[in-house]
Amino acid sequence: MYIDIPEFIKEYITKRPESLFLRDIENYREILSERIDGKSVLVIGGAGTIGSSYIEAVLQFKPGRLYVVDTNENGLTELTRHLRSKPDQYIPDDYKTYPMSFGDEVFKKMFVNEGPFEIVANFAAHKHVRSEKDKYSIEAMIENNVFKAKAFLDLLLEHKPERFFCVSTDKAANPVNVMGASKKLMEEVIMAYSDRLHIATARFANVAFSNGSLLAGYMERLMKKQPLSCPSDVKRFFVSPEESGQICMLACMLGESGDILFPKLEEEKMIYFRDITEDFFRVMGRKTNQCSSEEEAKRKAAAVSPHDPYPVYYFSSDTSGEKLYEEFYTENDELDMTSFNGLGVVKNAKKEPISKVNRTLDELKQLMNSGDYNKADIVNLLKNYIPNFEHIETGKSLDQKM
Repeated sequence: MYIDIPEFIKEYITKRPESLFLRDIENYREILSERIDGKSVLVIGGAGTIGSSYIEAVLQFKPGRLYVVDTNENGLTELTRHLRSKPDQYIPDDYKTYPMSFGDEVFKKMFVNEGPFEIVANFAAHKHVRSEKDKYSIEAMIENNVFKAKAFLDLLLEHKPERFFCVSTDKAANPVNVMGASKKLMEEVIMAYSDRLHIATARFANVAFSNGSLLAGYMERLMKKQPLSCPSDVKRFFVSPEESGQICMLACMLGESGDILFPKLEEEKMIYFRDITEDFFRVMGRKTNQCSSEEEAKRKAAAVSPHDPYPVYYFSSDTSGEKLYEEFYTENDELDMTSFNGLGVVKNAKKEPISKVNRTLDELKQLMNSGDYNKADIVNLLKNYIPNFEHIETGKSLDQKM
């Protein structure tokens, strides 16, 4: 079974034959070249789908140095293989990858000794709603998405880049899960520094077939003869991996400090996971066998032959923090919808004093260090800082599903 994933994304998911941001890249090509050509670039979390796509977008404009940091050693290896295998791919002579966490002391040594870095982008984050399970998983999420990001900003104040980008998520707009709330809090943290560092961020749609995503798992499940499991009632905005990197590159290089950029996608551009799944099998010339339970799907998958309809279990979403649709901005946001062809910009992001941000983070740390707290306590404390955080708690997580 073979399927051309990039072409499938264009035809059946984004339904765009070319990138939504191609015109913006062409319109601003001279400025982008001026701001990237010959510069020293550091990418944190660069082995993931979005980080690696950002790297490919930046490399088009020939930076002088590229250093990539990620905790995923295998991912860094695959990134290098991918870049080295592409025809006519520009890679600077000074290209290095480091398997380390940006919260480690060894990272700080590397950053200080190998700098200065003129362009810095941070993609290191807990990005899955699945990561929300209990107080431990939430604490780890906040540690990575907020506390480490804050410590890195303090380091950047001592070694200022020309431009800094930190990725956000569409789930930060009217968040209903802790991942979205943590990224909203991260946005508020970086905005507190935006008068002293040139900082921009971006919220964007789901990245089709990104690492760890439901869709990316389809290929591996097929190879292992595992049934597929898919929500029937959830629809999402999607961008391609290429577009995800372009959004972040444009935000980093063209956004004004304090800007939150997002793709201009109208509600009719949303698509149901169920529809993608049916198209996926149709393109491979195969039908689906819709099962009424996980157990039925597992039994049928164990006995399925190469040409049989493939067992798929469609379910109604009932896990904590799951939204049936996503948003890029709220009704209170001041929007610039004219500066870019494919991007809108939130211009009035809240900018709290750093002293207030520090008090907020201290309260979170005190609660999590108290030894006497649960998931609900963290959620309630986050609601104090994020008034529009309406957590959806069902007592179920995605780890309880197939």
